[in-house]
Amino acid sequence: MTSSVSRREALAALGASAGVVLVSAQAPADESPVRTPLPGAAVCILSPQLDEGPFYLDEKLVRSDIREDRDGVPLRLILQVIEGSNCGPIAKARVDIWHCDAVGRYSGVDHQGDDQSESTAKATFLRGTQLTDAFGVVTFDTIYPGWYPGRTTHIHFKIILDGRNVLTCQTFMPDALNEFLYLNAGPYQGRARPRDTVNSSDFIANNGEPDHATFCSIKEETGRYVASLVVGVDRTAVAFEGPKGMPPGAPPPPFGRGLEGAPVRPRGSLIPGI
Repeated sequence: MTSSVSRREALAALGASAGVVLVSAQAPADESPVRTPLPGAAVCILSPQLDEGPFYLDEKLVRSDIREDRDGVPLRLILQVIEGSNCGPIAKARVDIWHCDAVGRYSGVDHQGDDQSESTAKATFLRGTQLTDAFGVVTFDTIYPGWYPGRTTHIHFKIILDGRNVLTCQTFMPDALNEFLYLNAGPYQGRARPRDTVNSSDFIANNGEPDHATFCSIKEETGRYVASLVVGVDRTAVAFEGPKGMPPGAPPPPFGRGLEGAPVRPRGSLIPGI
């Protein structure tokens, strides 16, 4: 793992991340903050099909707040789904997202945790689905994802149009911010092993060309971070999903391709434990 970076250095590094920030800190929470794709974003480009990885479950959990009881740094994720051919927003597209918690556990499956001894089979945390609004936008309130061996920080998502999965993809975070949070935010600390994979060495993140089109933009707001990504889709596509069910920490396949109800917790400080 690289040397520690300060909070100021981590936030300054966000300016170098791909894409542009699509949100305004003054936008009301119940109003779509995105009207049209902004200049400079990776738009009018089809988002790449990336491996599904662990662990997609079609729970049909229609909700914007997916945190449940998970501790972590608050994160708002905004995805705007557009036509890859003309940049037009796509309304009523179904967007499913899922990701691991602060210590690398997915909900709904066995063999979780650093030693794969935990079961989360009855849990539903950090999963949700929504339909895009008239501007092609969905917003999820979640926590900043943790990591697990063999993978960099990421959030999985699917785009489903007319009952057909047209895109399976993942979005990635800036490594400077990843490092800062994992070293300093309480819920992410105390892992049994050091983080072993960053964006530049991740076998899936590096399939996201051109121009890192799957790397989200992040800004800091009061009490949370906001991550944004414009997602270009082809209505006629059939999503590549790849093998399913491989546990977190499984070794990457050859040639770098292949795998991959509870009360809402009260909002705390931006970085718990500091």
